[in-house]
Amino acid sequence: MDKFQAFMVRKDENGGFRSGIETLTEGQLPPGDVTIRVHYSGVNYKDGLASLPDGKVISRYPMVPGIDLAGEVTHSEHPAFRPGDQVLCTGNGVGTDHFGGFSEYARLKGDWLVHLPEGLSMREVMGIGTAGFTAALSVDALIRSGLTPDSGEVLVTGATGGVGSFAVSILSRLGYQVTASTGKLEAQKEWLTGLGASAVVGREEFSAPVQGVLSKSRWAGVVDPVGGPQLGTLLKSVKYGGGIALSGLTGGTAFDSTVHPFILRGINLFGIDSVFCPMETRSRVWKLLGSAWKPETALSQGLTECGLRDLPDVLEAILRGKAVGRTLLRLESLSE
Repeated sequence: MDKFQAFMVRKDENGGFRSGIETLTEGQLPPGDVTIRVHYSGVNYKDGLASLPDGKVISRYPMVPGIDLAGEVTHSEHPAFRPGDQVLCTGNGVGTDHFGGFSEYARLKGDWLVHLPEGLSMREVMGIGTAGFTAALSVDALIRSGLTPDSGEVLVTGATGGVGSFAVSILSRLGYQVTASTGKLEAQKEWLTGLGASAVVGREEFSAPVQGVLSKSRWAGVVDPVGGPQLGTLLKSVKYGGGIALSGLTGGTAFDSTVHPFILRGINLFGIDSVFCPMETRSRVWKLLGSAWKPETALSQGLTECGLRDLPDVLEAILRGKAVGRTLLRLESLSE
């Protein structure tokens, strides 16, 4: 660990921005009570934003992006962890406020870590990563509000992305009738069907405004990692007592709505935050992901791997909406 590699982003006082692979030493790692040899990190949309000079997600520079990671503890001063433990970390400002997973080694706070769930390998847990965990939190919110397989169709927007693809996989495994919405209808319809979608529709179906305060009831629930103007359209078509789990903004930050869907149909709009999710919920949902909710189809069909030198191209593809499924950054081979 005397020297190791990491992908670093830097911005100087004059606003000059650069990114690339650097060789770091242990002394450059930030404070923390657990040191981890990183095996895998997931590559996420927020990591793409971190690679931009105006991405507005990095709180300070220099920074090692990578908002999630899995690896093996090499040193611990935290009572819950010891050398040799396999752990994962998602959220808690890692990769934006604190050096993250695009590095062979990381030093983190033990209070941010989860022991690797039974039933998942380090590759699988990062295959799920922040995206799959956010999908599981979305499904959890809908189920806890009363959604069952008998409730009717569940819509997943942005279904070829990380959150969307894992939501399709989890819901289909649990017996739900899933409709997947995507802007890549022709290219990815077969892939989404393989994940478990009962039907696949183009996103343009929800892009046009719907006249009137409500439209025909259709969706028992919606997992929406897209946001933007289509959210207002979707709110009008959710069934009585149904809900939308909103976790993203790739479609924009603003939408138009009225109070009518909420007071006439009792619809719920759930905001899904995976960054500062309480540890009790975090641990419970990860255990489900390793057992009854394990997204087998997404893990078997939707994972690709890259190395540190591939990151610029992978991050650009994610920002341009060209990514399909999940890309993993593999670091374990560098340390061997």
